[in-house]
Amino acid sequence: MALTLGEFLHPLTRAKQRDLVLATMYYLERYESRDAITTADLRSAFAKAKHAKGKKIQHAAVLNLAVPYVHSTGKESGNLITWALTETGQKHVRDLLGLPAAEPDVEHDVGTLQALADKIVEANVRAYVEEAIVCLQFGALRASVVFLWTGAVSVLRDEIWKHGASSIDPAIKKYLTRAPTFKKKDDFAYVNDATLLLVAQDLAVIDKTQKQRLGEALDLRNGCGHPSKYSVGVKKVSSFIEDVVGIVWP
Repeated sequence: MALTLGEFLHPLTRAKQRDLVLATMYYLERYESRDAITTADLRSAFAKAKHAKGKKIQHAAVLNLAVPYVHSTGKESGNLITWALTETGQKHVRDLLGLPAAEPDVEHDVGTLQALADKIVEANVRAYVEEAIVCLQFGALRASVVFLWTGAVSVLRDEIWKHGASSIDPAIKKYLTRAPTFKKKDDFAYVNDATLLLVAQDLAVIDKTQKQRLGEALDLRNGCGHPSKYSVGVKKVSSFIEDVVGIVWP
């Protein structure tokens, strides 16, 4: 799930024009690989994001007063000055948004999960996602996987519960023949996550491919949640986040 500029800027609803411009430059540089940015690029980006404050910003004036956060890189055709963030400017944006100074993959995942958390109404689920964000920011990759998976399981249980206990009970007993009769939502506590995915597929909450991807995510969650010498890498966590968020919160 790609992070849009509008989502990236959402935490800065009360920010100064300068900080909105700097954050937009950061987004364009990091997520769209734009090394040099003109005022026309900024106007276009704000318009595409349908950002309410974008139309009011005098981009040239803001950039001219934004040193030491920006520097001029030269001129493009059409006599437009090109700009880029300095290291000071990059750090300033990370501080504004609470982004880690680590790898771009982690940084992007933090932004993706923050945008997701802002949309989640259910307080318990949102809390799990927010815990995953904090863990990512501090480099606790294994913990971030565990927290995000817990939130995802909660959402899957809610979707399965919509089918009612009379449909859920036989679906569970197909795999757990000795399982107690499923009567109420709290009975999910007796259903392990692997069986939950099978039931979710049988009840068409997820399809076969989604079940396979979530099964792989569950394997990673178990590797991270149980005592072991396994050390998960940044790219593995990023792939996990992409799959889980894309399937559970499409």
